[in-house]
Amino acid sequence: MNLFQRIWRSSLGKKYLMALTGLALFAFVVGHLLGNLQVFGKPELINSYAHFLKSKPGLLWGARLGLLATVAVHVGAALTLSAANKAARPVGYAGGSAYGSDWRSRYMLVSGLVILAFVVFHLLHYTAQLPALNGGRDVRTLTALLADGTRVQDVYAMMVFGFQKVWVSVFYLVAQALLFIHLGHGLSSMFQSLGLRNHVWWPRISCFAKVASLVIFLGYASIPVAVLAGLGGEHVKNVQAPARVTLETLR
Repeated sequence: MNLFQRIWRSSLGKKYLMALTGLALFAFVVGHLLGNLQVFGKPELINSYAHFLKSKPGLLWGARLGLLATVAVHVGAALTLSAANKAARPVGYAGGSAYGSDWRSRYMLVSGLVILAFVVFHLLHYTAQLPALNGGRDVRTLTALLADGTRVQDVYAMMVFGFQKVWVSVFYLVAQALLFIHLGHGLSSMFQSLGLRNHVWWPRISCFAKVASLVIFLGYASIPVAVLAGLGGEHVKNVQAPARVTLETLR
């Protein structure tokens, strides 16, 4: 039996795995947000960033596969721990919940599964780039020129097209609200699972979890809200691919 199997068969081991994979996913969420916020700069900024990532297929696919494995372990541990807890106590607590439990903790599994569904949607939207999710346009054919003359996919235009659909933006906002709830409890629980909870640091850890989750929510939510509010000026209603899309910078 290998080390991973021994850890997986232990409830404590699965809690450690959830904490460590949760930390990795938190780092990804922060990095992904920093990349996406470049949409508030000149179009070339985020187009150059996206082109750099796509020009490194080994790095990009390695990160994608690593992220997929991390999500699988995190979700698998959550589901098995939840099932084990229910099996250990088939009769619910009087009053509906354990004494002292935070309301967010009672919805961690549900919010996590909805976030997982959102991730699948997000991949179909901006990785597979399905036309139905981008205003009916095949955004894969939209191109832009960088300062050095390199023609690349116009990711800036793709993001605006995608978020112009109200239901898509609303779904994103709902998912980010659930992520806010999930992180608000998950970050503090992560430190507790790693044995870092004490009376001195716990208030600071709880404050960090709340502030970090709020900042992440506001950061992600700002992009679809900006597009829906028309802060990019004249939107790309009459753009015909593969012609160059000219967009004003979102401000």
